[in-house]
Amino acid sequence: MTIDAASMDDLRSQVDLRLREFVERRLPSDGEPDFRPLRDAAEDLLAGGKRLRPAFCYWGWRAAGGGDEPGVFSAAASLELLQASALVHDDVMDKSDLRRGMPAAHRRFQALHEKSAWHGSAEQFGEGAAILLGNLLLIWSGEMWRTSGLPARALAAAQPVHDHMRTELMCGQYLDLLEQANGENTFDSALRVALYKSGKYSVEQPLRLGLVLAAGGRLPWVDELCTTYGTRVGIAFQLRDDILGVFGDPATTGKPAGDDLREGKRTMLVARTLAAASPAGAATVRRLLGDPGLDGDGVAALRDIIEGTGALRECEDMIADYLGEALASLEQAPIIAEARTALSELAVAATARKT
Repeated sequence: MTIDAASMDDLRSQVDLRLREFVERRLPSDGEPDFRPLRDAAEDLLAGGKRLRPAFCYWGWRAAGGGDEPGVFSAAASLELLQASALVHDDVMDKSDLRRGMPAAHRRFQALHEKSAWHGSAEQFGEGAAILLGNLLLIWSGEMWRTSGLPARALAAAQPVHDHMRTELMCGQYLDLLEQANGENTFDSALRVALYKSGKYSVEQPLRLGLVLAAGGRLPWVDELCTTYGTRVGIAFQLRDDILGVFGDPATTGKPAGDDLREGKRTMLVARTLAAASPAGAATVRRLLGDPGLDGDGVAALRDIIEGTGALRECEDMIADYLGEALASLEQAPIIAEARTALSELAVAATARKT
């Protein structure tokens, strides 16, 4: 049994519709004209993305016996607002120029300042406006969750999960900054960042939200599924993202080639490279990693070292192992067959090669 592509497309359409309606109600097109750039930036950012987090939430809901309740689409869609908030803030912290093939929010607002010939620093205005946009999206994510229309009892049961997820996301972002600052970059620290920065809030906690919303409480098998399946898929998802950050095609990733190298991301890929590289190779990695002016030749040199040490192959093997363990755990879970199939397909889609 496989999930019809139309079902996944239907889910995406439902999420897209609710996001558009929500943003339109909060910042109507005929409202205060000075707010229009905020609305346009939010709409453009929300128009992209794979909708994986809403999908894991929705199929968690279905897995625990949730039915055709319209409110679940709004609750799931609220996770895209949380994701958008994190992306805006992440791009400011990393000084990224592009996101999903478009100027990052802070660059977009910087360009608005420059085009308008306003007073003061255009760069400072851009970063300030982007921080506010990220905060706005974070506020909206909570509001859309609370007003989703799901029964109050279900929302109350899942609220602690929702709160914990947002806290984990912020702590994960801090860990990412910390790793770049202290340069520790051990296997354990890289795995911890992968788990807290993205793995938990991308897969484990959206899945847990859906399960708890439908089950009405924290049942033992819910926690077990979120650990055996959700955590493993989440880590594999972030490891794949780390590989794409170095080897990905800009046409697919929407970011310049090797952007994670310029930003100095201390990923598992880098940790394994440094552990296996020759003294000369390790010195080259340390010298070039985090150089904002890293050019194509520098990116190519780092890629050669990463591949030459076997780090890329080892990370691919880690992804395959985590994915295999996650899929095996689904077979033991007491969930409906349709949800088991959907979660299996989502795990494969979230961790697939796109380089």
